[in-house]
Amino acid sequence: MPRRRVRPGLLAAVVSSIAVFGVGAIAVPAAGAGTTVLPAPAAGGLPGVAPAPAAGSLTGAAATPSPTVTPTIPPGTPDTSPFPPGVPTNVTASQVRTRSVTLTWTAATRGCCAIAGYDITYYSPFDDVVMSASVGDVTTTTISNYITPGRQYSFRIAARDVVGHRSLSSEPVIVVTPVTDTGPDTTPPSAPQNLTIGAVTDSTARLSWSPSTDDVGVSGYNVYRFDGWFTSFLVATVPTTTYTVALPPPPPPSTPLRYQFYVRARDAAGNVSIASNTVFAPTTPTPPTTPPPSTCRVTYQNQSEWQGGFVTVVTVTNTATVPVDGWTLTFSFRGDQQITSGWNATTGQSGATVTARNVDWNRVVPADGSVSFGIQGSWKTSNAPPTSFVLNGGPCTVG
Repeated sequence: MPRRRVRPGLLAAVVSSIAVFGVGAIAVPAAGAGTTVLPAPAAGGLPGVAPAPAAGSLTGAAATPSPTVTPTIPPGTPDTSPFPPGVPTNVTASQVRTRSVTLTWTAATRGCCAIAGYDITYYSPFDDVVMSASVGDVTTTTISNYITPGRQYSFRIAARDVVGHRSLSSEPVIVVTPVTDTGPDTTPPSAPQNLTIGAVTDSTARLSWSPSTDDVGVSGYNVYRFDGWFTSFLVATVPTTTYTVALPPPPPPSTPLRYQFYVRARDAAGNVSIASNTVFAPTTPTPPTTPPPSTCRVTYQNQSEWQGGFVTVVTVTNTATVPVDGWTLTFSFRGDQQITSGWNATTGQSGATVTARNVDWNRVVPADGSVSFGIQGSWKTSNAPPTSFVLNGGPCTVG
């Protein structure tokens, strides 16, 4: 069975020089089950540098390919080609059932060498286990290991060639499985949109969101609290699109994580939707409408940029006269960038909005001191940098 992966905040206790990726490290299940591995960053690294090959042959998929023959590379043949395969495109979930998901895609374009097969990574949100499966040179497969009814999954596919080069990962495909394959209603509702939190007091906050739709009818909404690690709690089931939630006590100072809330719509058959965006539980009441003066400065510098990818270092300087103990930086991309990995911060993205939180070793920013973290990502039409940043609820100057 898959074991829980090491969370970014814990990696610092082992070795602080490791770049902390958002998905963390994950372990290997028992023989015969889908293997859990550390997935390569979706952006695939810098041009001209071959990504590391997938870790072993994985068996997480019930695939439907015909037998394939992998060309044999003579022992000792050096892997010197800089041309990995192209990214698999048009990835879709052609069939979603209670315990299986069938994926189809357009074959990747070969680089230097013949395509050997495809690696598929998938996970459920608000969990800390990532599964993976490998198939041959095919364009469809059915994933059944660890697929359960009424659960959300995100899938990505990467191509690999006969010498071990690995492509960038595809855009994610997100599905939610029905609770039954035979009932009169097997279609989940649409996801609630625009979840926000407001009217904050010392003990409560008001959640609100846009309504979902369903082919039969939405019967209500499940409101969840996520502990930031791997556990979600059902807080309430409500018939309307607002709920006043009791705020939990803040996590201990030793952890960089904060509680979050999200919502799923449900129908009368018990089908649940894909999750809404998440919002963080505030640690203080709603601040005054007049923003305080800026006590921080942010620089956003692209270290490397190429067609479809970038690497950026963000530096946050504390311009106040007192230390900052625990920090959360938010900003919004002005292009269509998607973060694929990061280091020295715990990063998350919802739409264009990015949230970066401190890790254990850089939690405190001294007065007139600074911290830096890095992100790697992909883009299609624009890599326009953000123009405003907010640190712990207060605006920062830029530059």
